[in-house]
Amino acid sequence: MQMKSDTPNWEPLIDLATILSQQNDFQEILRVVAKQAVSLLQAETALILMINPRTQETVKTVIREGRTGDERKFKTAQNQISGWPMQHQQPLWSADVKQDARFSGVAFGDVPVKSVIGVPLRIEGALIGTLILLNKSHDGVFAEDEAAYLEKLAVLATPYLRNVQKIAEYFNPPMPEAALLAKYERAGLIGKSPKFLEMLQAIEAAARCDVRVLLEGQTGTGKELVARAIHQFSSRSHQPFIAIDCGAIPANLLESELFGHVKGAFTGATHDRKGLLEEANHGTLFMDEIANLPIEMQAKFMRVLQESEVRPLGSNQTRRIDVRFITASSQFLHKLIEQGRFREDLFYRLHVYPISLPSLHERQLDIPLLAEHFLRKFSRQQQKPAESFHAAILDYTKHRIWEGNIRQLENFIERLVTLAPPEMKILDAAILPPDIKKELQHTPSATEKSPHDKALPDRVAEL
Repeated sequence: MQMKSDTPNWEPLIDLATILSQQNDFQEILRVVAKQAVSLLQAETALILMINPRTQETVKTVIREGRTGDERKFKTAQNQISGWPMQHQQPLWSADVKQDARFSGVAFGDVPVKSVIGVPLRIEGALIGTLILLNKSHDGVFAEDEAAYLEKLAVLATPYLRNVQKIAEYFNPPMPEAALLAKYERAGLIGKSPKFLEMLQAIEAAARCDVRVLLEGQTGTGKELVARAIHQFSSRSHQPFIAIDCGAIPANLLESELFGHVKGAFTGATHDRKGLLEEANHGTLFMDEIANLPIEMQAKFMRVLQESEVRPLGSNQTRRIDVRFITASSQFLHKLIEQGRFREDLFYRLHVYPISLPSLHERQLDIPLLAEHFLRKFSRQQQKPAESFHAAILDYTKHRIWEGNIRQLENFIERLVTLAPPEMKILDAAILPPDIKKELQHTPSATEKSPHDKALPDRVAEL
């Protein structure tokens, strides 16, 4: 839609109203409103900020569509910009916010923002938040009448954004770190690094709201374990959790595996069989490596997401399902979209609550904890007394690049325990195979490093 023309196009707003009237998921409503605002007004970023309904004081960004660059630099500017339409109870338009006298006291620095429009979100006279659109390029300057159009969009969307209970969940105080770590350690998620804690907080938020989740991360980072944890601590925890690897099933069998079939649907179909979509009814279906879903299956899966119903192979009857979908990919889906190998509309259906899983390289502080955990696990399994590592082996695990991440580290520890003599309690370099010994010789030990090579918190953590 080209808003630069004199005659505004109201048809997209009617379409938006139709879409919102069919939604019953608050997070999806937020996403739809933000995404449509970006699309209709050709913005680079949309922000929906809500006021804490309990205190009417704290403001929090509940959804962001698009990118803003450095989050830390942007946060202060974002709060100042969003505060203006809240304080003045009227739309904001600025062709160049950095040169705008109203924001002369804001230290924008190199924050990538130029043109801004924003409107207050009001329901029954009460202010509940703001909707802000940003552009950072000189070519993306908003026209003044676009603020009026955004106001109409906000009037239409606000009744669907008034869910006080859902808004309040965004302001729940975070669980203390120690309690969070203990809770998820029982679910098999072990660590203490900043990146790991950030991931746990995202998992905790995802478990509280019943929305689609997309897990993004390298192979071996524990995506299925994270999916199980989200299910375990969600409202569906007493319902089935079904997992499927989309790349492990031949394409000609995948449709029957997902949708099921009726007797006589094909040669060998001697009886009716439920598919995994029905098996997961009222529970959670985890679809790993969703990028491997054939393009023709993507279209059929898209219909499942839209209609919440499946039709088994050979049947002309559809069946309603209520399933929470958690999908995962170790490939960059945007690149696959550009290559025509993944549907863009399906991506946005799945990309409701994305969670990034850090690589083991980003979690080096967690490697000793994971290594000790796997040592205890495999010592029990193999009935051996091994209980710790020699310092040289521990140094090796911390400094090696684990391309297969946690899975590769786990396989390495299992191999060590297998090679250890029945009486060995401390695993040392003597049991290492020749290829690992050669690597070990080129791995610098902690004692060889100058204490000044590392920051004080790192040295304290090691001590």
